Amino acid sequence: MLINELVKLSGVSARTLRYYDEIGLLMPSTIAENGYRKYSQKDIDRLQQILFYRELDFKLEEIKKLLDHPDYEVKEELKKQSELLLKKRRHIDDLLKTIEQTIQTMEGELKMTNEQKFDVFKNNLIEGNEKSYGEEIRNKYGEVKVEASNKKFKEMTEEQYNAMQQLENQLFERLKEAMASGDVTSDVAMEAAELHKRWLSFSWAKYTPEAHIGLAQMYVSDERFTAYYDDRVGPGATQFLHDVIVAYAANK
Repeated sequence: MLINELVKLSGVSARTLRYYDEIGLLMPSTIAENGYRKYSQKDIDRLQQILFYRELDFKLEEIKKLLDHPDYEVKEELKKQSELLLKKRRHIDDLLKTIEQTIQTMEGELKMTNEQKFDVFKNNLIEGNEKSYGEEIRNKYGEVKVEASNKKFKEMTEEQYNAMQQLENQLFERLKEAMASGDVTSDVAMEAAELHKRWLSFSWAKYTPEAHIGLAQMYVSDERFTAYYDDRVGPGATQFLHDVIVAYAANK
């Protein structure tokens, strides 16, 4: 199948297909002497897999890593994708339900608590964390601790939830200030570590310095965790936060 035929079949633009070729995500099985790209049935099936993952908001580099893994098995991955799409559908249904209940509340037909107004968003955050980090966190801390943490997060009041978000923003600001000095033991660095501890305490059932250090080590050992702080504060922020937490926890 030529590229223009695949465009008509899939709805994916020729420009996108060429980009997928450039990054090694979807390369045509053959390229004719005239330069025309020719896609095999295997290529077509791979494109379908790519589009499934894109619907689930996977990044292109994540999709490539999955598809190129030696243990990748299409049927099993389709089952996983089905589960993820069902979760996404449930989340959309919950959003629609919350919107409808909010409208009914505004019209005096129903009365929602403040907690009910935010349940759908908290559940989505938990599911997002489970998708991204669930396996690693459970391996490190165990099922009981993770479920206790999720339960505590779900039971947050609106005020607690907003306070948690504000606290994290303060953490980003202090961490950026501390990085400018380069001193992981400075007062502002210790303030950043204290803010991180307080932020964790919103969802952690129990805080210990050892668990704090363990989490910091996970931050730097997994690129997904590393990207979270590096993207929000700046390159090297995650490693710096790790060093700050180690220095902070050593005195607890």
